[in-house]
Amino acid sequence: MANKFNSEGYYSPTEFEVFTKIEKEEAAVRKAASFRPIVYICSPYADNIYDNILKARKYSRFAVDCHFIPFPPHLLFPQFMDDTTERDTAVFMNMVMLSKCHELWVFGDVISDGMKTEIDKAKKKNMKIRYFTEKLEEVCR
Repeated sequence: MANKFNSEGYYSPTEFEVFTKIEKEEAAVRKAASFRPIVYICSPYADNIYDNILKARKYSRFAVDCHFIPFPPHLLFPQFMDDTTERDTAVFMNMVMLSKCHELWVFGDVISDGMKTEIDKAKKKNMKIRYFTEKLEEVCR
């Protein structure tokens, strides 16, 4: 905390004003850095489940490294739901969670039916949609 007196005990309003300004700027930077928007990770799940899970983990790590909070539903819901018998419930839950996210991040060249549903929903909600290659390079669409 800034002090109106310097280290020798003399009144120093100029130094106090400068250090107070610096402290306020640093606090603003810390506050801005603490905000991390949630992004919905949209990538294939079915077909090659093992490889697709590994990719979704990589995409989620990428989001964290970019200072976002990833939400990859295909890493969460299959942990306790059966995709063959509870698919409709899972899709419903995906749509609810998508509406809570700041952006939709689409990964890879393959757009599955489930991904298309998520992209269409995001478009209807006018969400920001970003597209990335499997090598984590952003592409324009």
